[in-house]
Amino acid sequence: MKALVKKSVKKGISVRWKLLLYMMGFVIVILLITWFFQIFLLGTFFRSTKKDEMRESADELVAQLGSESLQKTALSAAADHSLYISVYQIGAGTAEQILSTDTSGKNPVELPISRLEEFYKKAKRENNSFFSRFSFGYAEVPKESFWDKLPFGRKEYSENEISAKHMLLIYVRVAEDASGQEYLILMDAKLQPLSSTVRTLSRQYVWIAVIILLAAIGMALILYKKISAPIIRMNDSAKILSLGKYDVEFSGEGYRETRELAQTLNYAAHELSRADHLQKELIANISHDLRTPLTLIKGYGEVMRDLPDENTPENMQVIIDESARLSDLVNDLLDLSRMQAGARIPQPEIFDLTATVNEVLVRYDALVKHLGYHLEFVYDEHLWISADRSMILQVLYNLLNNAINYAGENKEVILTQEAIEQRVRISVTDKGHGIEPDQIPLIWDRYYKVDKIHKRTMIGTGLGLSIVKEIFNLHHAVYGVDSKLGEGSSFWFELPTVEIAQPKPIDYKTEKENESKLN
Repeated sequence: MKALVKKSVKKGISVRWKLLLYMMGFVIVILLITWFFQIFLLGTFFRSTKKDEMRESADELVAQLGSESLQKTALSAAADHSLYISVYQIGAGTAEQILSTDTSGKNPVELPISRLEEFYKKAKRENNSFFSRFSFGYAEVPKESFWDKLPFGRKEYSENEISAKHMLLIYVRVAEDASGQEYLILMDAKLQPLSSTVRTLSRQYVWIAVIILLAAIGMALILYKKISAPIIRMNDSAKILSLGKYDVEFSGEGYRETRELAQTLNYAAHELSRADHLQKELIANISHDLRTPLTLIKGYGEVMRDLPDENTPENMQVIIDESARLSDLVNDLLDLSRMQAGARIPQPEIFDLTATVNEVLVRYDALVKHLGYHLEFVYDEHLWISADRSMILQVLYNLLNNAINYAGENKEVILTQEAIEQRVRISVTDKGHGIEPDQIPLIWDRYYKVDKIHKRTMIGTGLGLSIVKEIFNLHHAVYGVDSKLGEGSSFWFELPTVEIAQPKPIDYKTEKENESKLN
């Protein structure tokens, strides 16, 4: 199995390579996005911006048609946006050029009347304005599709195949002045600056991509060293922990997550160490408790076999008592295992909890009389609950046995019943030595001893509090321990009460006393 695990680990990808792959993938995506917007879509954005400038300039010219400020407005627009602007006055089958502005200093191109007529008709068909691209001699270039723009796309015309210095973006607009006179406004802009910019950016892009990729590799290696080094140390410590060396220390210097992981692993190592210690202690204690009755049974049996005079009822009673104690221990172990495995499920029923406590106390009368214990139950009224009665009886017996075992010299145990809103609290209090505060969370463990010295309990098997804890958890009860050194301990639990009309409850203790008086 270990060989299979090691083999699967070797086939996995280490943190270093994953960081490198993630970083390289991220950088490549960023570079592709940058190329797509800065190189591939640069022409689209440039032409979109240029078209907006042409529309705004045309709007300004339309506002000045028929006025003396037309020339000044055209010159300003041409200078601001690097445009060539021509304005034609449309007559009966004629087009007279009334304005021509070009900031380049070159002679404007004279268009034949047939070409102007084509522009005029096309503008009329397309809501008085349109855009188009033209090559040298005003030959219109067809529009490119998305796939034609890609580097691997086939295209009949492109800005690379037709000289950029001869590629023009044309805007034609037909408008009227206040008197109704029609004008044709023609604007064109050269795309030569765009082509030069694209070539410049493409060269820079290659160098930028190489530098960013190298930087990404360096960053991945740095992150690997910062992130994986604590993980590697913790992995080595975990291997030591798997060998059963629970004193290993996990260190996670660096990031918060690694520090928290180290703290969690240290806590887990501590809990595993405690669980291992308790497991060994459990085996030792069970062995002790099993050995004692078996030794007594064997010893008394051999004496009775070898010495006929020792075959007395007293010796036989010892064998019977130790056999019963051995049976109780095994039964408690089985009950605890069944509850922890979920095989024993509570069977709720409605019963009188107060009467049940009195019933339990009656069964301790012999102990009270012969050993001098004082058991007292303090309550104001009878309260009813819905729970598994046999399990609650088991709780009461175990809590009483625990209190008697640690009652101290005064041998006083007090049971108290309190009604708290719609709940009932049962407390079992002894006047013994008490429990250290840091030991209280541990007392529910199997065979855990506060004084760390395992001795035979006077009553019970030593598994009582573990069984009590499991029963409380199955009933979703609230429970706890209040203890002060030198004053004693109080074990308590709370369960919801049930409002029910019942006949007068039986007081087992009073009935027992009445029977004694009659006899």
